[in-house]
Amino acid sequence: MVKIATWNVNSIRMRRERLLRWLDRYQPDIVCLQELKAAEENFPFEPLREAGFHAAVHGQRTYNGVAILSRAEPLEIRKSFDDEVEDLEARFVSASIDDMRVLSVYVPNGSVVGSEKWAYKLEWIGRLRAFLEKNHDPAQPLALCGDFNVAPEDRDVANPEKWRESVLCHQEGREAVRELGRWGLVDAFRLHHPEGGFYSWWDYRQLGFPRNDGLRLDHVFVSDILARRSQGAEIDRQERKGKQASDHAPVIVRFSD
Repeated sequence: MVKIATWNVNSIRMRRERLLRWLDRYQPDIVCLQELKAAEENFPFEPLREAGFHAAVHGQRTYNGVAILSRAEPLEIRKSFDDEVEDLEARFVSASIDDMRVLSVYVPNGSVVGSEKWAYKLEWIGRLRAFLEKNHDPAQPLALCGDFNVAPEDRDVANPEKWRESVLCHQEGREAVRELGRWGLVDAFRLHHPEGGFYSWWDYRQLGFPRNDGLRLDHVFVSDILARRSQGAEIDRQERKGKQASDHAPVIVRFSD
């Protein structure tokens, strides 16, 4: 069994001990992290190595930052789309791990629909789609994991009317993510939970978590060959509880060997 997880930790320095405890408890094989909020020199490579994990990291001081933790050594690490667009935000890292290609992404939030940041979000997802088209084959084992800042459908939102025109649920953002699916990716969590009502993010404000006013923004999209190996999926709500929790919970998908 292979466990692949994605988790927006919202500061690796603040969440380091929680992450290490979670790794020990859950024993995943691959973990994609987002929103590290740390440069690579401040990333906890040594504690993670002691816990049995290698790390491919694209860090950034204060904001953004992504990583892939893996028990097997990550090879052929890439940290950009290589598309001649100058992008100073650390939102992408990919690596080959055993028999698959793994991508960890932190899609821009978009701020307000119609703003420059919204245009950047849509452009960024389009660039990701173009990167897949140029560099990968949907017939290969591939897992695209991360915080997409998009709830794909209303069933992924506790209060759809409240969020409908927001950057997290707007139809343009949803369509951009559907384009990734059309390239050849499957929502691995949805395979096992088609009924909806599962959330991975709850706003710190207005008692979002106690009221379960959440959205499913964190996803594991996989190519068909991996989808057919998928055995189950869950969201670890326990990691959203307690002091200094991230506003996101880990999403875990299990695959047969």
